[in-house]
Amino acid sequence: MKTVKARERFDEPVTATVLEQAIVRGRKQLSQGLHATAVQYLPAFKSLLIGFADQSAVVLPVKNYPELAELSTTELEHLAVGFGGSALCLDERDLHVSIAGLVSASQPLMEMAATVIAVRQGNGVTL
Repeated sequence: MKTVKARERFDEPVTATVLEQAIVRGRKQLSQGLHATAVQYLPAFKSLLIGFADQSAVVLPVKNYPELAELSTTELEHLAVGFGGSALCLDERDLHVSIAGLVSASQPLMEMAATVIAVRQGNGVTL
């Protein structure tokens, strides 16, 4: 996984203009990318179920991800969705893991994504 250092933030007075710009940026980000709405640890499968607004989900085995495999069952149960639905977070460990990064680390999921993109682009691939 790639480690990203947090950027320094500065205080900026909140004016009507600044607020409107933030709302526009938020709406733009919401319409792009991956946005999970839920995460649940499934102890029977030793996996995380990551859910989305349309009721679809992906299940990822914890053992495949070193940053998750070292967590206790209690910590896995306390994972939460953060960063606008783009990351799994565990505040107790200051852990923030990109959901897109987790998915991209799975070769079968990446192959499926490539197939879906080809189908959407009309490249003659059928499911």
